[in-house]
Amino acid sequence: MLAASNRSDLAVAAGRGLVPKDPDSGYTALVHILGNKADLMILHFRRDFEQLGQAQLAFQKTDLFDYLTPAASFVSVVELGMYEMTAKIHQQLAARSLKPGSDDFERAFDEEMAQQRSRLIGRLYPEIPARRYVCFYPMNKKRGEDKNWYRESFARRSEMMLEHGIAGRNYSGQVTQIISGSMGFDDWEWGVDLFADEPLVFKKLIYEMRFDEASAVFAEFGPFYVGLQFAPSQLLSFLEGHTPSLTE
Repeated sequence: MLAASNRSDLAVAAGRGLVPKDPDSGYTALVHILGNKADLMILHFRRDFEQLGQAQLAFQKTDLFDYLTPAASFVSVVELGMYEMTAKIHQQLAARSLKPGSDDFERAFDEEMAQQRSRLIGRLYPEIPARRYVCFYPMNKKRGEDKNWYRESFARRSEMMLEHGIAGRNYSGQVTQIISGSMGFDDWEWGVDLFADEPLVFKKLIYEMRFDEASAVFAEFGPFYVGLQFAPSQLLSFLEGHTPSLTE
């Protein structure tokens, strides 16, 4: 077992390797994972893959990394739910008597989507919510012979995602949700990060959503990781076997 002074040195050096010097570079959070799947989860939110790679290398160069065994990883980019927005645009263009597939429709659709993206661009680079409890899980949409999400029409997918979103909005204020897409980046298609001040809300939200069609029929879920977010300054407390605090 390391001496207390050595643990302190490890924690200080690891903190320097984890925490971005400039908030514009992104954010990093530490999570004490409950259960036996892992002990520590590190969340890196960065503006691009160059910065993400640098964050990974910076931590790997710390002495603390030599005492850890990687258990899992997930690479993805933040996504905004566009089904509901896209459906509304389709309705608006239909009201203007523009037919889907026509040049006028496609031009108007692209213009409206560009305006929507400019209004929402800030949500693509969120801060990590300073909430005590964190839940992360990856998921897919089924694409088998019997049930295939990607063979459903856009209108049908929009209808199911609208139902899915309504269930989620019932927990507005109780849960902060960040969805990230991982197609082409990792083994799953999406990652879901949930942050809350009360852990039971995760169970209630996910249970309720299991009954809507998008989840009950088309969703496949990976492993769930749940834990306590804590401040980087509390890393020494974590290494000494104490429950670390969210505050400094």
